[in-house]
Amino acid sequence: MTILVGSIDWSGVIGKSVRASFFMFWVTLWPLILGFGISGFVQSFVSTEAIERKIGDHRPPAVLRASLYGSVSSSCSYAATAVAKSLFVKGADFVATSIFMFASTNLVLELGIVLIVLMGWQFALSEFVGGVIMIVLLATFGGLWLRGRSVVQARQRLVAEASTDADHVHGPSISDQLQDMAWRERVRSKRGWADAATYTMSDLKMLRRELLIGYVVAGFLAVAVPDSFWNSLFIHGHGFWTSLENVIIGPFIAIISFVCSIGNVPLAAALWKGGISFGGVVSFIFADLITFPLLLVYNRYYGTRLMLKMLGLFWFVMSTAGLATEGLFRLAGLIPVARPVQVAPTGFSLNYTLVLNVVFLGLFGLLYWAYRSRERINAHAQTSEPQEGPAGLAHDHSHH
Repeated sequence: MTILVGSIDWSGVIGKSVRASFFMFWVTLWPLILGFGISGFVQSFVSTEAIERKIGDHRPPAVLRASLYGSVSSSCSYAATAVAKSLFVKGADFVATSIFMFASTNLVLELGIVLIVLMGWQFALSEFVGGVIMIVLLATFGGLWLRGRSVVQARQRLVAEASTDADHVHGPSISDQLQDMAWRERVRSKRGWADAATYTMSDLKMLRRELLIGYVVAGFLAVAVPDSFWNSLFIHGHGFWTSLENVIIGPFIAIISFVCSIGNVPLAAALWKGGISFGGVVSFIFADLITFPLLLVYNRYYGTRLMLKMLGLFWFVMSTAGLATEGLFRLAGLIPVARPVQVAPTGFSLNYTLVLNVVFLGLFGLLYWAYRSRERINAHAQTSEPQEGPAGLAHDHSHH
């Protein structure tokens, strides 16, 4: 049935939007599975306690370590925020934990792969170049801005909550039990792979709403919103002032779109098609840590005063990094000239995307089986290999 409102056929628009959303998801399916699989592996076999001990300040060595740890961590914005809060409670420096969050959501492999597939290698490169710029800016200005009584009070309150919250007392996780094992033994252990699969599924569950919103909104914007709207929202033809306005507006769109982490890449592709500048796209992608839901999380964790400080500094860092990245890429001649007519294919084709999606869906099936079988695998390992850890400590990662 055709539904006409004014002169717009909304039933047709909705149908085309859903189709565009699906094929955006289709072309990025195998990179998502690859990236989340790698993230789960790293989270399972890298000790969080080792990270805590090495980022107790924001001097250059600690900044470098926080960046490296974040770059091999989960790309989920919510997961990165939760881990950063845990590190902060246990004594890590607040600026260093913020750098960990930035690296975890901007320097991760899966984000680069999805950017290459959906937008082009220039955007993937800009993400890593701009990510480094953001970390330098955050380390430089964070020590001046994210300090004082608000940080001290936030740590005191979180430590007090952690010590009195009896509902969150858990036994060691499988990965905790595996830390005493040699690396080769851990990799060969079924328990290790079950644990990695559990982290992968946990991250996907955390991010599924953001991914769904990202693809649906991007599909709608690509189909229903005319280029004239974007041309009025983003100014053009004013040189530096165009770039400046675009990199400021980019994070604002991220705040109101509610889309975090990799979920904002499809929306970034739609914005690029609509006319936003290169730096504006980059600053929008960077802004996955200041979406409205995450601002509410910061307010709950750290209090209103510190949340507002984080918003102001993060927005400044993201916009400045977007502007600087555009300038560097313009000097190097790396900014793409052409803009896509469409941001996703309109149908299935027998190509590398189809083959890789089939292969990685098979791998995803194995990960899901390991996740569903984790309790049985852990129980069997504890009875047949008691030397690997304390008996009777099967653990569900649902709290992750």
